[in-house]
Amino acid sequence: MGVAFAVMWSSAFTSARIIVASAPPLTTLAIRFAIAGLIAIAIARLLGQDWRLTKGQWRATLIFGLCQNALYLGLNFVAMQTVEASVAAIIASSLPLWVALAGRAFLGDRLNAAGLVGLLAGFAGVVLIMGSRISAGVDLGGLALCGLGVLALTLATLLVRGASSGGNVLMIVGLQMLVGSVILAFVGLGSETWVVDYSWTLAAAFTYTVLVPGLAATWVWFTLVNRIGSVRASTFHFLNPFLGVAIAALLLGEQITRIDYLGVAIITAGILVVQISKRSPGRVKSLTGT
Repeated sequence: MGVAFAVMWSSAFTSARIIVASAPPLTTLAIRFAIAGLIAIAIARLLGQDWRLTKGQWRATLIFGLCQNALYLGLNFVAMQTVEASVAAIIASSLPLWVALAGRAFLGDRLNAAGLVGLLAGFAGVVLIMGSRISAGVDLGGLALCGLGVLALTLATLLVRGASSGGNVLMIVGLQMLVGSVILAFVGLGSETWVVDYSWTLAAAFTYTVLVPGLAATWVWFTLVNRIGSVRASTFHFLNPFLGVAIAALLLGEQITRIDYLGVAIITAGILVVQISKRSPGRVKSLTGT
């Protein structure tokens, strides 16, 4: 499940890059979430799940829908109008590093010497790649949006355990997608013009994004975190820097430099060291106290 999630999650940047090149990002993303959310709720009902959630689940689901779907994905979709998919993937792949840092700063989680080294190495890899891309003229506005997005996703990751505990996982997936859809539709319809360059590549990318990164990957992530915890589940993110860059290069022909390869290797190693170091007692707790 962890490897499958990593592949699906990493591929989302490439499909998103295809979509935003032909359609308004926020409105399209709102439509995606509406479709995927209704599908998830319909399947959940067929499986006997309902929306009678606990107060804690409702609160966490609303926050997750806001942080991941509206903020993280909304900001990334807008950013990828000017930023390559590989850059967005690398920034988003630093998620476990930010989770570890947030746990240390706000939740009292402790990192041993190896964890601190891994954390510093991971951020050094990000700085190395971003420094190279900035020198090459990457759009700084898009880069900033990607950075804000990963911070929002950090908060969502800390909250996900509270949203999924207690059952009704697929129903929660659908509900948090509808939360994101409503927020993005409100913003998108008020700020974007519906101009679309229709093509089979757009249709394929949109369908894939709805069903695979949107629906399947979200369900796998909720289930994985509920089974093994957010810290151990986040270990699989160490695959994302490599997979995100590789998929973008393969399908979009994005150029990868030697510095990119070196930076991805450093980030991957740093993430892996941080997560392995935190398998001992003292895991990050979610903000809901579960």
